[in-house]
Amino acid sequence: MVKRNHKFKSGEGAMYYTRKAAMNKLQLNIKDFRQLCILKGIYPREPKHRARAQHGSREMKILYHKKDITFLLHEPIVWTLRDRKIFNRRIKHAAAKQNMNLRDIRLHNYPQLKLDHIVKERYPTFIDAIKELDDCMTLLFMFSTFPATKIITRELTRMSRRLTVEFMHYVIAAQALRKVFISIKGYYFQAEIKGETVTWIVPHYFPYSPHRGEMVDLSIMKSFGDFFTVMAGFINYRLYHSINLVYPPQFAHSLDSDETMGNEQKFVSERIAALNVELLRSDGGNGDTEEPELLEWTGNDEELPHVSQIRQEAQNVNKLKTLFKGLKFFLNREVPREPLVFIIRCFGGKVSWDKTMFVGATFDESDETITHQIVDRPSMEKQHISRDYIQPQWVFDSVNQRRLLPTNKYFMGAVLPPHLSPFTSANARYVPPEELAARKAAEGEEEEETFEPAEVNADQEHISDDEEVQDPENEQEMQDYALMKAFNDERTDSLNSGKKEGADDATDNGKDAAEKKQQQNGDAESDDEEEEEDDDDGEEEEDVMPKKQKPVSNKPKGMAVRRGTVYRENEAEKKIVDKQEEALRARMVKSRHRKLYSKLVEREKKADKNARLLANKRERIEKQKRAEQMEKQKQQRKQILA
Repeated sequence: MVKRNHKFKSGEGAMYYTRKAAMNKLQLNIKDFRQLCILKGIYPREPKHRARAQHGSREMKILYHKKDITFLLHEPIVWTLRDRKIFNRRIKHAAAKQNMNLRDIRLHNYPQLKLDHIVKERYPTFIDAIKELDDCMTLLFMFSTFPATKIITRELTRMSRRLTVEFMHYVIAAQALRKVFISIKGYYFQAEIKGETVTWIVPHYFPYSPHRGEMVDLSIMKSFGDFFTVMAGFINYRLYHSINLVYPPQFAHSLDSDETMGNEQKFVSERIAALNVELLRSDGGNGDTEEPELLEWTGNDEELPHVSQIRQEAQNVNKLKTLFKGLKFFLNREVPREPLVFIIRCFGGKVSWDKTMFVGATFDESDETITHQIVDRPSMEKQHISRDYIQPQWVFDSVNQRRLLPTNKYFMGAVLPPHLSPFTSANARYVPPEELAARKAAEGEEEEETFEPAEVNADQEHISDDEEVQDPENEQEMQDYALMKAFNDERTDSLNSGKKEGADDATDNGKDAAEKKQQQNGDAESDDEEEEEDDDDGEEEEDVMPKKQKPVSNKPKGMAVRRGTVYRENEAEKKIVDKQEEALRARMVKSRHRKLYSKLVEREKKADKNARLLANKRERIEKQKRAEQMEKQKQQRKQILA
């Protein structure tokens, strides 16, 4: 009997489950199924042929791979979620009978999820966990600003606040911060941890306002938060021990007391105060570790062509780590203190504020050793001559450009320069002119630093700048070429003039040329170095040379060396040719790659369009500024005349 192949029982039709079928397979409701998928890192899949995967159905459905659902069947958390479902039913039953003691007992014995084995399963190595630290820290920093709500519990917010402060202390101690940026979303920070780049966002502090449930599903966000708190705890433990810090750290101010949980302003003050204190080290040191010297490369540069570039980057990073070393900053009460304290301490600076307003101050405003005072107001009544009064943007721009910028553009009340993003790529289509100027300035400084005077040989010491060393053979060739060119020019001029004149004039000119030939021969014997400057005698110089000195040439009459003209390409024709070549390339792409090729072309067009829009926007802004300046000058002239 021949076995019959049934439709959708093999191949792609048997590889996918719909969400409803997956929930039935796991015997979980939609809430527990979503939480399990988030914790295990299981996401829906997009099939290659949706109609086959959906057994002929054309509607859009959420599909999961069969292997992923089978993988979830062996997860111990599934049994915990099923037990929770039973406990929820029993707790409701006790509350309905108003048996509060039984309800409290069942709440106390409520099954808890243990996620340690999931963290180890999803991140086999420590570097794998560091690579996924971006989303983890961004979410925890956001939860640290939330109050305790029905979904986002106090335990979750307390853990988020503590873990974020611990992570910032590690970045300060390791001097791992590299880039900073201020945007509408918040403060962007980028650090280099164990050779991996980690970027996270710290939101601005605003009063919390509840929102509608359809905007953001906080229950899904809570599932991510539960997993990320466990993950961040493991990462902080490993990071602290890697630089000999005691974990868990003992902060000078409490972060999770009932008073700070009830008052958001006190919590922010104590959180910033905790950032301004050194942590206890397991080796008994104070955190001032010397940087190891870079080993010099003794091999050939041709073997490693990028070794000089790598060494230069390492030197720049070492300078960046101590950018604010030896500087003392005082923060006014109106500036955002947490990002500034974090940045200044990461680069070796000392910072303080008014101790009567906030806790954790280390020195007073009257300290004469303060070098910079950060102010965000137009003017101040009392000022010290020994310090610079600057706006907060100076700190961010100095870090991004890896040097202490001049403070004259960042004084109080000054119009600040544009705050450029350090996350733009070097190959961007549109680059602002301010960024181009900053790049040129940085390149100029690097050239000045790396410039070394060349060694001068003893043979070249007496050669002046005006003298040139030439090859004698090339010099003789250039002289011969100049003589031939002059002779050919004279011959062509004489031929052209001879065609225009009549026969009678030709005989008269021949007699005059013969007479002048004798005179010039006599003059040449008396003075060989004399040169003729009159242009009208060009016709008569043809017969000046003796016949034996004229070079014999087989070239046709009338040929000469003439000055060339630059060929300028027609822009319209060039565009047409480029379009034809692009269409030819598109036709030559294989059919299986045409979709990918079209995506690449669309991406290029979109990038060009965005660059063009930015350039036009910048041009409009510049025109508006010029018009405002002209109007202002006119008003000033009118006032002067009045």
